[in-house]
Amino acid sequence: MDSATPIALARGVRLQWEPAQQARVLLYPEGMVQLNESAGEILALCDGRTLADLIDELSRRFPDADIADDVVEFLTDARSQGWVQWEEQGHEH
Repeated sequence: MDSATPIALARGVRLQWEPAQQARVLLYPEGMVQLNESAGEILALCDGRTLADLIDELSRRFPDADIADDVVEFLTDARSQGWVQWEEQGHEH
């Protein structure tokens, strides 16, 4: 994944605030997962913006944190879970 890679929630996955749990949850065909605050912040920005834009926005929100590596690691894991999607450079849809 490079910095120009657009990232979005995977098809069939929805992010929403769950008042009863006071947390964001990710709904997908296999079930639901309650997210911690960091995961919710990252996934809320997975709307087709590039990795660079996503990291820039999070850096503005959390200026004291060095987050780039953690964001890439989380997104890689989220992709393996089927929560987000992106096209590898050089691959067409």
